[in-house]
Parts: sequence; C-alpha cells; structure tokens
Amino acid sequence: MGETQDRRTELAAFLRSRRERVTPREVGLPSTRRRRTPGLRREELALLAGMSATWYTYLEQGRDIRVSDQVLGAIADALRLAPHEHDHLFRLAGRAPTTVSSEPESLAAEVAAVPLLLQPHPAYIIDGTYDVLSHNPAAEELFPHLRTGADRPPNLARWVFLEPAAREVLVDWEPEAQGLLARLRTLTGAHPGDPRYTRLIEELHTGSPEVRAWWPRFDVEQRRGGHKRLRPPGRDVTTYAYTAFHVAGRPDQTLVIYAESNDRTRVTDPAAPRRA
Repeated sequence: MGETQDRRTELAAFLRSRRERVTPREVGLPSTRRRRTPGLRREELALLAGMSATWYTYLEQGRDIRVSDQVLGAIADALRLAPHEHDHLFRLAGRAPTTVSSEPESLAAEVAAVPLLLQPHPAYIIDGTYDVLSHNPAAEELFPHLRTGADRPPNLARWVFLEPAAREVLVDWEPEAQGLLARLRTLTGAHPGDPRYTRLIEELHTGSPEVRAWWPRFDVEQRRGGHKRLRPPGRDVTTYAYTAFHVAGRPDQTLVIYAESNDRTRVTDPAAPRRA
C-alpha cells in the first residue's frame, strides 16, 4: 500500500512540475496577465488532453484512480514530454513491471572481467543505483577515492556528490551532477519501493545541498554516451569520449568506457604549473 501511494505522490508531483513549465503561448492558448502559477492551469491541460478537468485534478492530487494508456498518452502529448519523460510518466502510472530487491546485483564472472580487458582505457560496470560492480585500474586512477571502504561497493553517485575530489576531476561538475541526478530519478521511478534506491537517495539528500535543491525539479534523463572534460590527477584538463553499453539480459547493468577524444581540444588548467 505504501509503495502504491508513494508512486501516486511521485506521479502527481511529476505532472505538476511538467505542467508548470509549459506556457499557454507554446500550445496556442491566449495568455492572460494574471496567473497565480507558472505554466498551464489544470483545466487548460485537461482541455488539451481531451479529458475532464476534475479527473486530471484527481491525478495531480495523488488520488487512487486509473486512467487508460490512451489518456496517459494524450497527457504526455499535451505536456510535450520527451520520449524518456513519456516512459517515466507511464512507469509512475503503473504501466511497467517493477522489481523490488534489497540485495546488491550480482555480476557474472565473465562480465566482471571485461573492464580489465579494456585496460588502459578507463572502464567500469555500474548497476541502476550506480554501484560500481567492476572496474579497472585506469578507472580508479581517473576517479580518485572512488573506493571508500570494503563494507560496500564503490558508488558513482556518492562519489560525484559526496567526494570532494569529484569537483576537481569533473571540470563541468554542476551540469554533470545534474544529469546524473536526472538519470538516477528515472531509474528510481522504474523501481518504486526498492530499498536500494531509497537508501541511496536518502544518503545523497543528507550529504548534498545540491541534491536537496535539485531533486524537487523532477528532471529525468536516460543514460547515454557523450563527452566530458576531466582533470585527471596531475594532468591537464582533457576531453574524454565515453560510451555506454547495456549488459545482455541485465538492462540495469551498464558498461562504460572512456577514451581520450581524438578530436579533443586541449584545455590548459589554470591551476596547473606552467611548463618551460
């Protein structure tokens, strides 16, 4: 019962956060001068979605009602949700299977060996809670103090938000941290009631003022590859390309590989000593 109510509460807050970011002008509605809240009113969104304003209000109030996939799709269209936000909405509405487990994820021995095969390129395998299930020495060198104790596996989310060294290594720390938190919220929404996620989110809230400030935004994002500017210990700022692969049969387990970008622009670290 508690898990179901938590999901309804999360759904209500997510809908409200997305409704408030859509302006009347964006959807072709007249904009009045006095509006008590930013974005669309509930009745305006209900009109766009072709549903009763009362029924939509019940959704934002977290009441125990069920709506069809068609109605959810109409709401997603009216809110102009991106594909990953659309999926997140459906999961919160109970349209995706959920897994609740308090045990750490297991990793097959042959999969755990992959990061070592990729040495000297930094590589690691993470699960949905960003526990690092396997990594190679290059990754430990690139992300110092990643391993903080033998009682639990290293965790990238804890490292980014709670380890001071992360703010030195991640040159663009704020956008990188915001993106990680948005991806963590997406994964948390797919596993409502899972104590592993609950414990991690509580720990991050306790230790990070940024998490406390950003979590109520309800940003969601999918894992992906891209480029990062990193400052490896003792080296200049370097652009790395990174690629993510899901482990076959284990969609929450992701192999991430880093390599110095071939077309990188070398950026001089102002704090680094000048060479003659």
